[in-house]
Amino acid sequence: MHLAAENERCLRELPGHGGHFREPRIVEFIFLLSEKWHLDQSAKYQAVELLERFMTKQVEQMWESCSESVKGGAQGQGSSWSSVREQIVSTSVLRVVSCVQLASKLSLHYTRVTSDTALKFLQSLKYSYTKQELLESELAVLNTLHFHINISTPLAYVELLLEVLGHNGCLFPAKPLHQVCVQLLDFCYLTRETIYNTLLKITIDNSTPSELQVAKFLTVKEDFMLLAVGTISTGVFILSPGHWEQVVEHLTCITGITPPSILELSYAVLRALVGSTT
Repeated sequence: MHLAAENERCLRELPGHGGHFREPRIVEFIFLLSEKWHLDQSAKYQAVELLERFMTKQVEQMWESCSESVKGGAQGQGSSWSSVREQIVSTSVLRVVSCVQLASKLSLHYTRVTSDTALKFLQSLKYSYTKQELLESELAVLNTLHFHINISTPLAYVELLLEVLGHNGCLFPAKPLHQVCVQLLDFCYLTRETIYNTLLKITIDNSTPSELQVAKFLTVKEDFMLLAVGTISTGVFILSPGHWEQVVEHLTCITGITPPSILELSYAVLRALVGSTT
């Protein structure tokens, strides 16, 4: 109930231009960096979500600052925004490292990424940041997000739903299913646009959605509960097709998400997996 309420709150407060900082190159970078530093599974998703929220908020604030400068008679908005954009790009790798560091500190297993480890990595990429600059970057993320960084990731939704399914007596291969779900969740993050573009076209029954339809679909793309349910459904279909209908029925009872919605997302994921329209 707590996760469902949190999910609903996040969807209500969703900015109209979210999701732009989960592009595959960024996600892959964070996943590989988390693996390099031996972080647990939850930390890498936490880092992706921290970066997404921080960058979205930072861009909003900088855009508002540019607009106020124009109103105040300062330099043109175009040149001002160009300067801001360069600043964002130049610090992007530092921000990624800061978000991974913060995620490591929130991890239950607490494999903490030290400043020395982070600086050594940045130096290997020819950056010459100091410990002070690294600390200031972490503080920038914390201050921009008002220290609200302990957010639930889709993995938390998946794991809790698997526990509830098991408690309710739903039959499925628990341990293998959890492993497959983590792999599927990785896949969904890395091919996010492909999967949700397919889902949008299925939902509206049109291969060329309008800008308004794309904008309204953002709440679907950001729905962690739906993503978790779709991930579990797809995992069961791959591992144990005979249990699929029963699991979908249980998931509907638990979350209120309808079987057709679960089926459509599972289809979109499977289609991206096999690369076929069949």
